[in-house]
Amino acid sequence: MERLPKIALPIIIAIIALIILITKSAVTIDSGEAGVLFKTFGEGVVIDEPPMGEGFHIVAPWNKVFVYEVRQQELFEKMKVLSSNGLEIQIDASAWYEPVYKDLGNLHQSLGQDYLQRVIQPAIRSAARSVVGRYTPEQLYSSKRDAIQDEIFEETKKILEKQFVQLNEVLVRDVTLPNTIKDAIERKLKQEQESLEYEFRLVTAAKEAEKVIIEAEGKAESNRILSASLTDKILQDKGIDATMKLAESPNSKIIVIGSGDSGLPIILGNQ
Repeated sequence: MERLPKIALPIIIAIIALIILITKSAVTIDSGEAGVLFKTFGEGVVIDEPPMGEGFHIVAPWNKVFVYEVRQQELFEKMKVLSSNGLEIQIDASAWYEPVYKDLGNLHQSLGQDYLQRVIQPAIRSAARSVVGRYTPEQLYSSKRDAIQDEIFEETKKILEKQFVQLNEVLVRDVTLPNTIKDAIERKLKQEQESLEYEFRLVTAAKEAEKVIIEAEGKAESNRILSASLTDKILQDKGIDATMKLAESPNSKIIVIGSGDSGLPIILGNQ
């Protein structure tokens, strides 16, 4: 060091100080993130300005930047809740959420970076307990999954309304019942299905029988009308027509022998 010119030492010290200053002052915010500035010698958390966006930033070395992920994130929860009749049900659910970008400073000031544990998890658990408690295990197992999903979403969203967090969706992935309850429900559903099938067969058989009766009545009425219309005169005319057609045949021999009781001729013919 003694061999260096006297001016070189201050330059080296200045360069080292500058490097330290830049290192302390440089902040890089990655894709999908945003920064909240904290001014140590100012008003603290900056809430009246937009968050710091992606990229490279220089801040005073005595200030701090708190980085938040602002993309949509997923919370997966396994919850044990009680149904309306007091049975324990396990719900597997996912919540899609993200911080409200413009309110990132308020979020940091009021809740901090662990806002997930502070508000979102308690909110979805509370909503799930409230919603599931309105339904029986049978309803949860069969027809009400979409309903409880929508209701949990609406109730959780209401709780988080003023917490600077945006809830995008709640998905109920699975509803697990105790095995004994599940087996009993499945047996009941099977019996109901078999009963519906039996009723359908009865209705089908009754309709088929009704159709046969209607067709039989129609034929009987048709025969009655036909019989009523066949007078002696009509029968005699039909006999004459038949005789004339038979007589026209070149290979026929016709012998007419009087007439029967009906007034028609008795015809003996061969070919």
